[in-house]
Amino acid sequence: MRNTKLAIAVAFTAAALALSACSSSDTASTSSTAAAPTTTSAAAMTSASASASADGVTKTTDVFGAGCASVPQDPTNKGSLQGMVTDPVATAASNNPLLTKLVAAVKAANLVDTLNSQEAITVFAPADPAFAALGDAKFAELAADPTTLGKILQYHVVGKRYDAAGLESAKTVKALTGQDLTIAGSGDSMTVNGAKVLCGNVPTKNATVFVIDTVLTPPAS
Repeated sequence: MRNTKLAIAVAFTAAALALSACSSSDTASTSSTAAAPTTTSAAAMTSASASASADGVTKTTDVFGAGCASVPQDPTNKGSLQGMVTDPVATAASNNPLLTKLVAAVKAANLVDTLNSQEAITVFAPADPAFAALGDAKFAELAADPTTLGKILQYHVVGKRYDAAGLESAKTVKALTGQDLTIAGSGDSMTVNGAKVLCGNVPTKNATVFVIDTVLTPPAS
């Protein structure tokens, strides 16, 4: 009889502990759900390394940066974020009003097909003011020298697709030229070799694009 009472007591205690554990688990689950962000913001990108996409593919809701406000907002516009998603990167850039000089440079260097045919790349795309800062004479000089211009442009391309979180985690990535690019900061403070990211995580069919404020100069070989 004593053994029977002891067994009942043990069973009752185990059941109580199980109910307590379930209650704690439910509370933790509820707290986690409540804390989850519903929208992407610059603040959220500050801790982006915690949510890096394994393949570097982003969505239009992942973009960040003050420069994104200059991208067409009409989703039917091919230069809008929604319009760029389905086009390969060189074609997508050709519709974006921030990147007209970059597109002209890509065409001059005969890199349109090269970029469009890549399966998964990251592109650091200088905005028009970045090329304007070089001066018309310098731009014309580069456009007349496809080999040199091509090397400069390939220094802006990484042969692997990264989102901002992946770049932040990697810290150093290798350009198509074989040279390193250094990533610093995060979110609105992210830089690539010191060039500020104006609009990041922009998705295209085969690339994730980061619009930057400076034309990068490859280091001397």
